[in-house]
Amino acid sequence: MNDLLERALAGERRAIARLISILEDDGPRARELMARLYPRTGQARVVGVTGAPGSGKSTLLLQMAREYRRRDMTVGIVAVDPSSPFSGGALLGDRIRMQALSGDPGVFLRSMASRGSLGGLARATSKVIWALDACGYRRVLVETAGVGQTEYDVARLAHTTVVLQVPGLGDDIQALKAGILEIADVLVVNKADLPGAEQLVATLQAVLGLRSGPTPAWQPPLIKTVATTGNGVPELIDAVEHHMAYLSQSDRMQAQARARVAEELEEILRIELLRRARARWGEERYRQAVERLVNRQVDPYTAAEELLEGEG
Repeated sequence: MNDLLERALAGERRAIARLISILEDDGPRARELMARLYPRTGQARVVGVTGAPGSGKSTLLLQMAREYRRRDMTVGIVAVDPSSPFSGGALLGDRIRMQALSGDPGVFLRSMASRGSLGGLARATSKVIWALDACGYRRVLVETAGVGQTEYDVARLAHTTVVLQVPGLGDDIQALKAGILEIADVLVVNKADLPGAEQLVATLQAVLGLRSGPTPAWQPPLIKTVATTGNGVPELIDAVEHHMAYLSQSDRMQAQARARVAEELEEILRIELLRRARARWGEERYRQAVERLVNRQVDPYTAAEELLEGEG
C-alpha cells in the first residue's frame, strides 16, 4: 500500500489509475489511503465543463488541456458524461486528439461514465479529484452532461463552472427553463462559426443582464470558441483563470471550500449512519418495513420512526 501511494505521488500513471480504483471501491484500503492522501490535497483548481450533447464539450476540453499544457500546468481530465468520447464511443478525430494527450505525462484522463448511479456520481468524482490533486495535477477539468442533476452536483465540486451553448439547438431557451445559467461562472458559445451564433450571443448577453446568483459581484464573461480549430480557447482559459483570481481575492475560494467539505462530511455521515443502523436492524426487519410501505400499510415517516424507535 505504501509503495502504491509513493509511486502514484511520484507520477506513475498506472499507480495513479490503481489508486483511483481503490478509492472508488470505498473499502478498508480506500480509507487507509485517504487518511494519507487527503492532507496532500487543496492545491488543484477544479473547472467544471457542462453543456448539452452535441455542444462539443469533449473537443473543447481537449483544447483546454492543450492550452494549459502550453502554460506549463499539469492537467487531470475527469469525464462524467455517459455520452463522452472518453468512455469509448469517440469519433476518430477525438480518438486521435486523445492519443496525442495520452502520451503527455502532464495529462491524466479518467472516465466516470460506467461507475455507479447518478446519486453516487458526485461522491465518486470527489475521490478522483482528490487523487489527481494529491498527485500534482494543478488543473482538473471535469466534463459532465448538461442534463438532470449531474451538472449541479459537479458544479458544487468545481471552483469555476464553464457552461457551453451552441447555435441551432435552442440551448438558450433550454438554459432559461433549467436555470443552468445560474451555475455559469464562464459562458461559452461554441461552434461560433456556425449560422445563428451571433444571435445566440445577443440572446445570452440579454439573459446575463437579468442573472441573479450567489456571486452577483461576478459577471460571467461570454466567450466565443470553435473547439475544432482551437479558436477562442486561450481567451477561455484567461477567463477561467480570471475567475479563480477573483475567488481568491474576494475570499470566496475559502467560502467555497468550507461549503464543499461540509457537504462531503454530511454525505459521508449519512451513508455511514445508515449502514450502521441497517446492520443493527437486520436485513429482515428493514425488508419488512419496505414491504409495509409498498402495501401502503404505513407512510415513510412512520416507518422511519418505527425503525429508529427500535434503536432504543
